[in-house]
Amino acid sequence: MLINTYNQIYNQYFNSSEFNKDFEQALLLIKETKRIFFIGNGGSNSICSHMYEDFMKIGGFKTFAFSDAALITCYANDYGYENAMSMWLEHCMEENDLLIAISSSGNSPNINNAVLKAKEKNAKVITLSGFKENNQLKNKGYVNFYIQSESYGIVECFHQVILHVLLDTYSSK
Repeated sequence: MLINTYNQIYNQYFNSSEFNKDFEQALLLIKETKRIFFIGNGGSNSICSHMYEDFMKIGGFKTFAFSDAALITCYANDYGYENAMSMWLEHCMEENDLLIAISSSGNSPNINNAVLKAKEKNAKVITLSGFKENNQLKNKGYVNFYIQSESYGIVECFHQVILHVLLDTYSSK
């Protein structure tokens, strides 16, 4: 059953010392920032829209998400889809901001290009990826959360859980 897969991932990853170390480091990055940018495609973009609202409303951060249709089509038309997010960050991101980059496959060119742009601007980066262990995004952040599954549903659910728990932990202190 599929529930066994969820349980297996939870027990192997979320109870590991690696996850706990990454979680504490991500929490520290969140505590040290005032502005958070969220990027993702498709279902991951939906997570970005949700988290940008919650981190603003509950966490009190200034938050931004590349999810407005007019913004996406403007930047994609002018710079190409693979560069749209990185150019948005070029125009809006400042040093010491935080980028949360979500890609189930970890291989989306627009996400990976945006992460490189954030680093050029001396911003901090948290990545959330899945699918193949050697995906391009997996090791690009200061903190990297990787879900070992090739199911979009599983990867996206755990990405959202990680972000909610980070926010809830931040907000409860």
